[in-house]
Amino acid sequence: MSFSLAIVLGDPRHPDRTKPGQRFNPEDIDARRRMLDALASVDGYALTVLDDHRRLVEALRGIRTDLIVNFCDTGFSNDPFLELHVAALFDVFGLPYTGAPPACMAVCFDKALVRVIAKELGIAVPVERYFPSSMAAIGQINAFPVLIKPNQADGSLGITKESVAHDRDAADGYLRQLAQLLPDRAVLVQEYLSGQEYGIGLVGNPGADLHALPAMQVDYSRLPEGYAPILGYESKTIPGSPYWTDIGYRAASLDVVTRERLESWSRVLFERLGCRDYARFDWRTDRQGEVKLLEVNPNPAWAWDGKLAMMAGFAGWTYAQMLERIVTSSRKRLGV
Repeated sequence: MSFSLAIVLGDPRHPDRTKPGQRFNPEDIDARRRMLDALASVDGYALTVLDDHRRLVEALRGIRTDLIVNFCDTGFSNDPFLELHVAALFDVFGLPYTGAPPACMAVCFDKALVRVIAKELGIAVPVERYFPSSMAAIGQINAFPVLIKPNQADGSLGITKESVAHDRDAADGYLRQLAQLLPDRAVLVQEYLSGQEYGIGLVGNPGADLHALPAMQVDYSRLPEGYAPILGYESKTIPGSPYWTDIGYRAASLDVVTRERLESWSRVLFERLGCRDYARFDWRTDRQGEVKLLEVNPNPAWAWDGKLAMMAGFAGWTYAQMLERIVTSSRKRLGV
């Protein structure tokens, strides 16, 4: 007997402000196709796709499925502020689903709040200031270099090469740009971590089979001069940008102490923040080589060429095996 999966995705019919032209691009459509093909290749799964958000509530009310696979990382109607609301719908209708619950997504969407929690847990974090708006931060930055970014945003919207500021004029200029792009959005002014960047992927659940994938390292060495070495908006959405074409990724070469520290800190955050089934944690070293937390991603990109899939590849997993492990972890947690 087949096991039925209902795959909930972003809606390509709706505009998406985080994408160029505010619409799904060919790479997005290709990623969806590859994901569905990979899941369809796993014996015993019967797939249904739910991506029409105008009819999603009605569809969920009447659906009969063994498990919802929540790969809607764009939010309800492609609004990132409504990402947690999709999972909340599953809870309202009593449907079992993969991935993080609404409370976890709400906390992790607030980067400043995650930093506070991490610091309380004894995890190293960058020096940072929170401002209620971009305009409130103008003229208030006195130590450089800094990284300026929205406190709440998806797809690295609001993070460009100008986000790294080395003086007051550059900082205030970018803050004014952010005020135009994301009016009244809170911003973070963070010490710029100029060292190596790493990713840690976890698949499974605490107390069961929480598995750490091999760490990933970001290679910025081929970026042209003048391009700040950061993973900003262009690295995820603009295929012609050097941030898309010239950034590389490889298995990290970490000493045992650093690797164990990153894995341990990631596990602590996974459990404390209420992550489930899979998550990704981004880290970077400062100029002295101390590794610090950048971000927690409780609903990370599931695409075949995403960071989580790369790390799964380092572990020798195929893309289909990674997706199957996510589903299997959820089934073990739920007992279905």
